[in-house]
Amino acid sequence: MAYANTRSSPSSSHDEVNLGPSANPHAKPTDFDFLTVIGKGTFGKVLLAKHKDDNKFYAVKVLQKKVILKKKEQKNIMAERNVLLKSLKHPFLVRLHYSFQTSEKLYFVLDYVNGGELFFHLQRERRFSESRARFYAAEVASAIGYLHSLNIVYRDLKPENILLDSQGHVVLTDFGLCKEGVEPQDTTSTFCGTPEYLAPEVLRKEPYDRTVDWWCLGAVLYEMIYSLPPFYSQDVAEMYDGILHKPLPLPPGKSDAVCSLLRRLLVKDQHRRLGAIADFLEIKNHTFFSPINWDDLDNKRITPPYNPNVRGPADTQHIDPQFTREMVSNSVSRTPDLTAGTSTNAFNGFSFVANEDSFL
Repeated sequence: MAYANTRSSPSSSHDEVNLGPSANPHAKPTDFDFLTVIGKGTFGKVLLAKHKDDNKFYAVKVLQKKVILKKKEQKNIMAERNVLLKSLKHPFLVRLHYSFQTSEKLYFVLDYVNGGELFFHLQRERRFSESRARFYAAEVASAIGYLHSLNIVYRDLKPENILLDSQGHVVLTDFGLCKEGVEPQDTTSTFCGTPEYLAPEVLRKEPYDRTVDWWCLGAVLYEMIYSLPPFYSQDVAEMYDGILHKPLPLPPGKSDAVCSLLRRLLVKDQHRRLGAIADFLEIKNHTFFSPINWDDLDNKRITPPYNPNVRGPADTQHIDPQFTREMVSNSVSRTPDLTAGTSTNAFNGFSFVANEDSFL
């Protein structure tokens, strides 16, 4: 359903948010036909939209300013905008075309990536072969390594935030929990993330560094190989106890290479974890990734192991039906309410952030 052709009242000066270089002062909601809900990020809903002038399809993330202010998320929203601006130079990070605002809402106009969430495909297939998991893990690691090179820690790596494009390449999305300005030896202390993928140092509420992302990579790789995150339990307290204290369970039947990588990434002591010294270089050089030519990978010269067979630029076959069944409001002034801390995780996982060490 498209929005009715009604325009929100112009933003008054005190309502303006500094969107920086991404701002398009001429854009407005009525430039688009909003078609369906296609996802929920950490701080907002994402809508499939068709631009009326060029007939191209975009994913438009819509956030209500009053919700951002009420939940004191201004810093996180601006951090997401900053990361999106920097992600233009990497093949496996979602691209921001521009942003704009009305008196009530912020709009981020993004690539529509329609090969489906990695989580969606994992749900359907339960687990992947090692070669397929290696391909996805390598592309994700490349994206994380690039963010680290910009002193950005991602902090919310999970299958729901990993999309596949129409050819089957990875596209990392949702930068709402990113932390900027983290130098190689720096730490931060925000308690944030998604329960199934929290690193032990985060659970212990200790200062942590960029190796938190390598723990999450290990958790995602483990889930691709074994179908559930490591230490998973429906009892969250039991799951946390496993993350903190129990040895990593590695059921038989997998290669020595993948088991070695999982053991090295899922080390409870962040200072002994793979990536603690040379960051991404250590991950690249692990034997599990020896079949990968990293230059070919970054230039998309490796054929993905799975083709989503996307039928066109507006195809939603790989979008979770729980979203596409949700009707888009028929008025620009009634964009669907946003629910902070919502994810599609079937294990009742959710993203959260608390006690940011440098909140405004």
